Amino acid sequence: MTRKNLCLFLLWIGFACSAYGQDFVVKNNLLYDATLTPNLGFEFNPAGSRVTVGVNAGYRPWPTDDNKNRKYRHLMIAPQMHIYLNDSVYHKGFIGVTGIYSHYNVASLKFPFGMWRSVRDERRQGDLYALGISYGRSFWLDDRSSWIGRHLRMEVEAGPDFGITSYTRYDCGHCGAERGKDTKAFVMPKLSLQLAYNIVGRDTLEKKAPVIVTPPTPIQPKAVPEEYVPQLTVPFVEDFQGAADNWRKDNPVLVLESEYKPYDNTRILRKEKGMLYVHFPFDKTTLLYDFRDNGPVLDRIVDITRDIMADSTSSVRRIQIVGLASVEGNTPHNQELSEGRAQALKRYVQERVDTPDSLYELNAGGEAWTEFRDQVNDLLTDEDFRRKIAVNSKIAEPTEAQLREALDIIDNETNPNRREQRLKRHATWPFMRDHILTDQRNSGYLRIYYDYVPDENAKAINEASELLNAGRYDEALARLEGVKDDPRAANTLGTTLFRLKRYEEAKKAWQYGADNGNEAAGKNLREYMYFLDRQRQRQDAIDFNRRLTGNTGE
Repeated sequence: MTRKNLCLFLLWIGFACSAYGQDFVVKNNLLYDATLTPNLGFEFNPAGSRVTVGVNAGYRPWPTDDNKNRKYRHLMIAPQMHIYLNDSVYHKGFIGVTGIYSHYNVASLKFPFGMWRSVRDERRQGDLYALGISYGRSFWLDDRSSWIGRHLRMEVEAGPDFGITSYTRYDCGHCGAERGKDTKAFVMPKLSLQLAYNIVGRDTLEKKAPVIVTPPTPIQPKAVPEEYVPQLTVPFVEDFQGAADNWRKDNPVLVLESEYKPYDNTRILRKEKGMLYVHFPFDKTTLLYDFRDNGPVLDRIVDITRDIMADSTSSVRRIQIVGLASVEGNTPHNQELSEGRAQALKRYVQERVDTPDSLYELNAGGEAWTEFRDQVNDLLTDEDFRRKIAVNSKIAEPTEAQLREALDIIDNETNPNRREQRLKRHATWPFMRDHILTDQRNSGYLRIYYDYVPDENAKAINEASELLNAGRYDEALARLEGVKDDPRAANTLGTTLFRLKRYEEAKKAWQYGADNGNEAAGKNLREYMYFLDRQRQRQDAIDFNRRLTGNTGE
């Protein structure tokens, strides 16, 4: 920078001082001083915003003798903007944006962080332009009671600068022989520790806006909420069915005796919900625990049967077992095979649970043609079943026409032995043999029918609920008298007492039910508490309006 330009810059600073003298800051970067570079900064806050603008400048004129090998002569001008992150400028955190211009003449210097290594062995003279972003903190040096605390601050700031420089390279610090010219982009760190002097005191900067006293607003009457009608629910309780009730939710193999369904060979057992089945080895009646997935199924059959047999509320009334064999082989032999498999499953249960023969209904279903035909049909009509069956098949899948031909043989050939022989000669047989018949070599279907002692408490609670819904509150209360200690009755009892306007008793009944797991009672208790809160709001508004108007009416 020429002396003329430097004078113009200082005149601009003087103009800024006069224009913004009411909120003007003079700063000095102590870390810049440590490089023996005199520097000065100016900052002001325009229009009372959270943004300050200013400029920092440094000039190091020495050494002036070009015969000195080591040089660090430079001029630096850096306009800046600080955006404070809280409501008060010159205090706490800020984001800084800085522009930098520098003219320099440097030689034989060792910069930190390994930057510009070539300057250690040559001289460079040129110009630098950069833009930086930083984060900083500003803090006052003392409390506001002292002069230092009212005027002096420290600013710490750090961040990266990104820029470009153009320079001429020389062989040494004292010679004028040029090596060439170059232009480079660079990133350099910025770190500053500035001592700042605020001309205007801290108290003036942080002064609060004048308090505007407004006349009091006339008190208006409160809106009276409408009277709230609680939304109470009274669901019917389930008829508890003892140990069977605990099992049946996750085990549809359990069915009430009243829903008993006798076996006939038209039933497709594998599609009946909850029917359990076990597998047997090919042409065997030996029931193996560790064959295929028999183990978990057998354990469940034994556990359910044992638990219900030991219960005083529910009881096993019938264990229906159906033994089956695949469609392969001699028909009389397969009939005997299916009977032996049914007997084997019965023996397995009886050896582990003391059950009389009279409980068992054994059905020798013989060859499972109904099951076989249904699976062939599913190959034709059920894409998911077909994909599941054929996923690992090494045999070509049968075509639609071939499957229809196989179904025609099954439906129209009345002799089971000839039916089997015709299918074995058909193109679909290898696929069906490997992917369908393996699952038909089982006994295995079992269903447990149970009964239970009627739940008289549930009956009384549900009758009371019907009386309550009909508006016959006194009769409902009388019906609940004998079951009021049953937590299942708590919700119906609480709701009945509420309808009779016996609110505290209703609350106690609901609370008892909620504490003992009655979800409906807990829901109605919360609805009742909301009702009370709305009633209080309504009464408070009525009382306030009475006091405001001076009358006793609503």
